[in-house]
Amino acid sequence: MPERTLEAVPPQPPRLLDRVREANRVRHYSPRTEKAYIFWIRRFIVFHRKRHPDTMGEPEIAGFLKSLAMRGRVSATTQNQAFSALLFLYRCVLGRELRGLAGTPRAKMPEHLPVVLSPAEVAAILGHMTGTPALAAALLYGSGLRLLEALQLRIKDIDFERKEIIVRRGKGKKDRRTMLPPGLELALLSHLVDVQSRYEHERLMGGVCVALPHGLARKYPNATKEWAWQWVFPATRTFLDTNTGLRFRHHLHETVLQRAFKEALRRSGVAKAATCHTLRHYAGYRIMPGGTADRPKMGGSLAA
Repeated sequence: MPERTLEAVPPQPPRLLDRVREANRVRHYSPRTEKAYIFWIRRFIVFHRKRHPDTMGEPEIAGFLKSLAMRGRVSATTQNQAFSALLFLYRCVLGRELRGLAGTPRAKMPEHLPVVLSPAEVAAILGHMTGTPALAAALLYGSGLRLLEALQLRIKDIDFERKEIIVRRGKGKKDRRTMLPPGLELALLSHLVDVQSRYEHERLMGGVCVALPHGLARKYPNATKEWAWQWVFPATRTFLDTNTGLRFRHHLHETVLQRAFKEALRRSGVAKAATCHTLRHYAGYRIMPGGTADRPKMGGSLAA
């Protein structure tokens, strides 16, 4: 009986969308950017009847973008996001430089004046908020933080002695310092006492982990349960990581604060299309010596 020889089967090359994900993660793009790019690349492929992007080029991209603008009637922001996703696909994944898109019009962003709340309007809105959402919203207002910047704060990022907050990898992936509003110190300390009490109780039961950035969990495996790395605004629920068998807690989800702010806005009677982000655009700045802008001190523990 003749002997059979087993031939080595060459490994299958990664699928296109897996290559897109890998290229995003190598560049440390945010999960939201990765999700958006995957969405538009899929739309582009389906639009051209599932042709592989390697067989297409500038005319197909221009046709897709034109269809979005003419038929889909998408906003300028959405059209530009789709454009960026396709440029990323061809430049960073397929290794092709697109040279025939110079005449492809980029959607012009409309210029809108930001919604600005007066101190009285902010006070009216915050007056209808309670608990953790009220404290987080007051922090947005008093420190000029963005929504996710506030919710992703960790214990070590708040320096009560220096009266400052350190924002890690904010917009543009840059760290920066901002003021800790004096009127919020007691409320924030009281909140952290409650958070630490729950942390200590769970630590006796085995502890709950938090995710660490940039692979720090591999370098410092015990840091996931250390107090300094815990969230300032932790979520109430935990989840089990099936890969590690460890229980984790995420920070408070942004929709919790967004819903609470929207309801407070409705109950306050303030007739403006305000959002949590609007708290950063408030008009009560004062000019300090040297020409720098500062926010006035806040009166009460949660006063605006």
